Amino acid sequence: MLYSLDGAAVRRWATTCCDALAAHRDEIDALNVFPVPDQDTGSNLLATMQAGLDAVLRSHPDDREILPGSTVAMLARGALMGARGNSGVILSQVLRGLAEPLVAAHALAWDGAALRAGLCRADELAYAAVSEPVPGTVLSVLHAAAQAAAAVGSDELGKVASVATAAAAGALADTPRQLAALAAAGVVDAGGRGLTLLLDALLAVVSERSAGRVATPTYSRRSPMQALPEAAPALGCGATANQYEVMYLLDGADDIRVDWLRAELATLGDCVAVVGTNPAWDGSDALWNVHVHCAEPSAAIAAGTQAGRPHRISVVRFADQVPNWAAHQDGHRAGHAVLVLVTGTGMAQLWRREGAVTAPATSSPADLVTILAATGARHITVLAEPGATSAAETAAAQACHAGQDVVVVVAASAVHMLAAVAVHDGARHPAQDRVAMIDAAAALRCGELTVAPREPDGFLGILGERVVLIDRDALAATRELVARLLAAGGELVTVLLGQDAPDGFAQMLTEQLHAAFPKAETMVYAGDVPGRVLLVGVE
Repeated sequence: MLYSLDGAAVRRWATTCCDALAAHRDEIDALNVFPVPDQDTGSNLLATMQAGLDAVLRSHPDDREILPGSTVAMLARGALMGARGNSGVILSQVLRGLAEPLVAAHALAWDGAALRAGLCRADELAYAAVSEPVPGTVLSVLHAAAQAAAAVGSDELGKVASVATAAAAGALADTPRQLAALAAAGVVDAGGRGLTLLLDALLAVVSERSAGRVATPTYSRRSPMQALPEAAPALGCGATANQYEVMYLLDGADDIRVDWLRAELATLGDCVAVVGTNPAWDGSDALWNVHVHCAEPSAAIAAGTQAGRPHRISVVRFADQVPNWAAHQDGHRAGHAVLVLVTGTGMAQLWRREGAVTAPATSSPADLVTILAATGARHITVLAEPGATSAAETAAAQACHAGQDVVVVVAASAVHMLAAVAVHDGARHPAQDRVAMIDAAAALRCGELTVAPREPDGFLGILGERVVLIDRDALAATRELVARLLAAGGELVTVLLGQDAPDGFAQMLTEQLHAAFPKAETMVYAGDVPGRVLLVGVE
């Protein structure tokens, strides 16, 4: 049993959370009947938590020397920037609440007292994030965990974590008694279910045990229960007139304008959440995540332009979501899978973390047919660089003949494939999902850095097929390459390191790019792209 958590243990917790959400994603998606029965809560929670973990891995490659508060704060900021759906927005605030007491105290370790204070602060922030709080949701589950933790007369981390986890599980089982939509469907709250998994993952790390699969309490969609007399009606959120979910990040705003935006969005729709980072953590500009269900997306976006600068805008029409793509028929998943043909073993882990299936780019058509069948998916998009397309197209033709829908998309480089996989959403109709992936790859502006063939100590910067710079300093060459790509605009810089990257380059490059381009989000991934120092893409 650990008495406190350091930065490395916090990172283990974040990884365990992602593993648990991935294992239970389909189950949580199926529980999602409120506020909108679009069955994406599990997917949204996983994507949000993964965004937080990615931010930690980029910024804190070795958390042993990092204060736990810094690690949880980075986890919260990454989650807010990558939050998906109402559940993701609330999760980002839970993480922020856990971080704030640690950061304020410059705590050297995350102990029971800090966890108790963090859960109470998370309870406050999550409740404030929702325009119309409703009993029987994740808010009720979190409140029960916070209250139980506050009542523990001990600062022992294991005791506080154990009591909070048990209280959350009990509150989750009670959610159908509080919310009529859940009672009618015979399910517990999806967001609350996700929260119990995160708390159980924390308890597993503290107890130094593996986090196993945790059974859903009591209720099942397959055996609906009668609505109980005390079940509360669903209030406000989820009105059928509001057909769109609008989300965007907002910067350049202040508290006054954000308060105005929150009130304005409430006149346009429901499920309003406008939540922000804590700039005091790192001195960065304030960043807000905006979420609303509405009938007129353009009006919600226009309101954002009056409050600040909206970017990373997402508009989803609920009617376009097909929740039963995740259903199982004949023992196979009926959804849309992505198969990435990778060069080198180092990249495979990255693609799998993004939710894709991988196979070597050198695979034979026969091997690829076997891999396509093993996915169990009816619809598969294969992403392949030009050299691997022949085998992929041969395998796709055979798989189509066997009844699968397989489309091969040729990607110019690994960074283009990463842009495509980043927007993949198996809950969408496969045709729409493919269009989104192709559009994301096409919108990417890409460059590369290679070792100069006649100057082993020099580097060539290439845009398209044109050499645009030569430099003996790899860091300086990369900064210049990124500056040229950003000159035409952009807010997301993705770097894939290659086999020729110098030792320790990832950390140095991350620091340099963050300092040189503070307005752009930068992600640096270790990989083994052959024949390159790195590939860089700007979106």
